[in-house]
Amino acid sequence: MPEKIELIGLSKEELAEQITRLGEKSFRAKQLWQWLYFHGETDFEKMSSFSLDLRRKLAENFTIMRPKIVAEQLSQDKTRKWLLEFADGQRVEMVYIPEEDRGAVCISTQVGCAMGCKFCHTGSQKLTRNLSAGEIVSQFMVARDTYGEWPSPTNETRYLSNIVVMGMGEPLQNPENTIKALKILTDGDGIAISRRRVTMSTSGIAPRIVSTLKETGVRLAVSLHAPNNELRSMIMPINKRYPIEEVLSACQEYQGNDGSRYITFEYLLLDGINDSLAQAHQLIALMKKYKLRATFNLIPFNPWPGCDFRPSPTNKVTAFAKELENAGFAAPVRVARGQDILAACGQLKSKKEQ
Repeated sequence: MPEKIELIGLSKEELAEQITRLGEKSFRAKQLWQWLYFHGETDFEKMSSFSLDLRRKLAENFTIMRPKIVAEQLSQDKTRKWLLEFADGQRVEMVYIPEEDRGAVCISTQVGCAMGCKFCHTGSQKLTRNLSAGEIVSQFMVARDTYGEWPSPTNETRYLSNIVVMGMGEPLQNPENTIKALKILTDGDGIAISRRRVTMSTSGIAPRIVSTLKETGVRLAVSLHAPNNELRSMIMPINKRYPIEEVLSACQEYQGNDGSRYITFEYLLLDGINDSLAQAHQLIALMKKYKLRATFNLIPFNPWPGCDFRPSPTNKVTAFAKELENAGFAAPVRVARGQDILAACGQLKSKKEQ
């Protein structure tokens, strides 16, 4: 008997091909899409708009899978972290960060990460493999399951209102699956997260920035973390391949295609490494040189076992932020969330080995 095909992760076109292969009319594909992504249904028997015969054929030919929840932790600040396991036993972590009336789900694109950023816990795990489009999408679906947000609510009523592609892995090292997943997540007939509420973060794979953002229409965040190549190469090895000039040139081109978009530059403040006022001035000079409309997201370092970096003291963080703000750039300091469950920025790591 042929192996069943997993439906989550198929594009609309691929889903239509599968439906017509069964001898059904193509409009059934749109109905099935809505059952999967608007209603979040996992049981073919409950798809009441289909005949009993079609429900039987669907069950015989297809599966609707969710990753297994291996562990789930809830922080004192209500941040939630899941350890998810896929069919081959590989695992990733996903985080939900709530605000008063909404919140963001932080999803992963790879098992581990090949970037090797010195300050990042995920990077110490090394890369195992890319996630499929279905595995990326199904993470958010698990969050929807947990919070009961099916059928897809409107933006005004949903708590899982934003998606940040900032979990484990570098999305632009897995561009095909990331793009496909983001198109599914933002499709108006299903999960329907607004593109303006999706942010993809990259460590700076310069040649793929413009094409990926143009195809998906989501927002861009760049993990910068240093104002010059010498320092950035020391803490972020990817800079040796794609130096700051290439990354910022790509950002400049991206903004040239869409003048309404600001770029968020993530900047992790490390005591005595990248937190001086002179380095703040270098950052300002870079933004002015490339004429970038930018917001800085200043991130306190979240310690993890085995890492020697220390967080910048509060007075240095405040002075750094004020310097950027005086130059006309928004520079909010991110409030660390989920630290008691290692769910904060840079702390995610698969626990299969633990």
